[in-house]
Amino acid sequence: MDRRLTKRVASWREPALHRTLSAVEEAAEGSKLWCGAAVVMVWIGGRDGRKAAVAGLTALALAQLVSNGVCKQVSGRSRPPKEWIPHDEVEDRPDSSSFPSGHTAAAVAFTAAVAPSWPAAGTVCAVPAALVAVERVQSGAHYPSDVAAGAALGLVSAWLVRRLPQQALRRLP
Repeated sequence: MDRRLTKRVASWREPALHRTLSAVEEAAEGSKLWCGAAVVMVWIGGRDGRKAAVAGLTALALAQLVSNGVCKQVSGRSRPPKEWIPHDEVEDRPDSSSFPSGHTAAAVAFTAAVAPSWPAAGTVCAVPAALVAVERVQSGAHYPSDVAAGAALGLVSAWLVRRLPQQALRRLP
């Protein structure tokens, strides 16, 4: 299934789609997109915006720490074979382990952590987060299962960031 989906998504040839996905991936590289979104939230969102930005960036940091600092170090999964990817973007992919997608983990973590504090911002962030996930497969950087695992890791990170402070406050005398 991973092989078939990877080949199918990587073979999409629509130029506008390639440009859009490449632009989103470039913006998401190094978490620039999510840091920029957090700045906008702080600037225009008042208390809800500040709360959303802090939750989003904290969840993003946790997701990146676990995905890139732990999971990639122990999994050692190779990237999809170059011959499956019919375009030159395959030459730009990283050498690190394919599992899980750290880009997807960060995008989903940020979006899922933002949404409870400011649902409108969460909805807006969901669009580029989904595009990041698709781009990771389309570019040949990841298998769909890597992206799914990254998304799950992002959701867990957001849940932990939202729940742990509440649990800690409940335990105070």
